[in-house]
Amino acid sequence: MRRPPSATTVRWLVLGTIAVSLFHFTDNAINVDTYPKASWQPDWFPVLVVIGWVLYTAVGVAGWRLYERGRFRAANACLLIYGYLIASSLGHFLYGSPDELTTRGLISVFVDVVAGLTVMAVAIWSMLARRRLGSPDHRRPVHRVAP
Repeated sequence: MRRPPSATTVRWLVLGTIAVSLFHFTDNAINVDTYPKASWQPDWFPVLVVIGWVLYTAVGVAGWRLYERGRFRAANACLLIYGYLIASSLGHFLYGSPDELTTRGLISVFVDVVAGLTVMAVAIWSMLARRRLGSPDHRRPVHRVAP
């Protein structure tokens, strides 16, 4: 773990996470009645799911693109947020137990969680490796005292 992840690694990780989250979010929007329902959940919840996926994906793509441009601090922040948002699929269990989901729904939730945690782990790997290498993007600002 001496070297930070490559831009190619980050790209494929984000693209893979987009694919698996698309499966989960599509299942959630189409088969909304097979997921435990929150008391606050409106009738138009499938629209909220689609909007959420688009927004989440935008954060992930921003992280990937920033990483490719060498803006690692902003990229890692986006990747941490994106990973957390995807892993938040665990929130389904706040409103019901795992046995209330279909097998497909349960698997898609856990795949999302693994993908989200992996995105967060890669962001942390990047931060630690760049800090160890003394990357200028991760140095603390120097406060100079006027003479």
